Amino acid sequence: MSSTASSTRPEPLHLVLGDEELLVERAVSSIVAAMRAATVGAGAEVPVDRLRAGDTTVAELAELLSPSLFAEDRVVVFEAAAEAGKDAMTLVLDAAATPVDGVVLVVLHSGGGRAKAMVGALQKSGAVVHECAKLSKASERVDFVRAEFRSHSETRVAPDAIAALVDAVGSDLRELAAACSQLVSDTAGKVDVAAVRRYYSGRAEVTGFDIADKAVSGDRAGALEALRWAMLGGTPHVLLADALAEAVHTVARVGSAGRGDPFRMAFELGMPPWKIKKAQAQARMWDPQRIAEALQVVAALNADVKGQAADADYAVERAVNVVAGLSSR
Repeated sequence: MSSTASSTRPEPLHLVLGDEELLVERAVSSIVAAMRAATVGAGAEVPVDRLRAGDTTVAELAELLSPSLFAEDRVVVFEAAAEAGKDAMTLVLDAAATPVDGVVLVVLHSGGGRAKAMVGALQKSGAVVHECAKLSKASERVDFVRAEFRSHSETRVAPDAIAALVDAVGSDLRELAAACSQLVSDTAGKVDVAAVRRYYSGRAEVTGFDIADKAVSGDRAGALEALRWAMLGGTPHVLLADALAEAVHTVARVGSAGRGDPFRMAFELGMPPWKIKKAQAQARMWDPQRIAEALQVVAALNADVKGQAADADYAVERAVNVVAGLSSR
């Protein structure tokens, strides 16, 4: 077994409980990061095996949960455990009761499903529980946004700005987290209600990403129609440009990575599985030459919306039109 550095090694058993995607992804990422930090040579690559109940055989699961000859450090993530069959459930619970040297087992469970009993059994086995339930109350989302801002050093946020952001963006934690990060960046860490209203009236970034998704999917008419509504609503040009650039870069990265299981590609690409799956479908409409052209378009648009274009409205509309045309060609 590999020796460890001074960093604290994560416990061998973790239960990620709930179905809020962003919180689940963060919990898994934190466990993997802790494992890597505790391995000699901080940041060293530690194998991460992701298996999904229903998509893996009992034999594959048994092999990963069994002791290896050299007891190599590795992380095994068992996803959708709520849907596990009886045999898979038994294997996971046996592994939880007798941890394998060098292996950190992470079980992702929604809390319900046919394998609901697994939750209590894992807790009795001493699993570290990561609560990742959906935040259904507005007050919980306010607390989430407050914590997001606190994670950014040297940031000052007016109390009423937090409530304003939740009202403007809505209940999606991924969108709220992105909005917090964007506001900190655009306001130099001084966030107030005026800034929230300037950037997020009408859920600006959601509209921007919707336009971008339509554009890279080849829906020229839908993208341009959505763009006109966004412009009428006063969506800042920079947010529209950023959304289009992110969509094009995502398609480029996922397309160049080739086909594969989104869940296995997630750590390699640093993206959530749902995003990879969507980008894989979009990437089928692109080839290397056209994606290179699209990357040039969004790079030019970035400069245009920051002052180089005489008419920013025209610059954004032209870029959306060109990208959608490249995709549907």
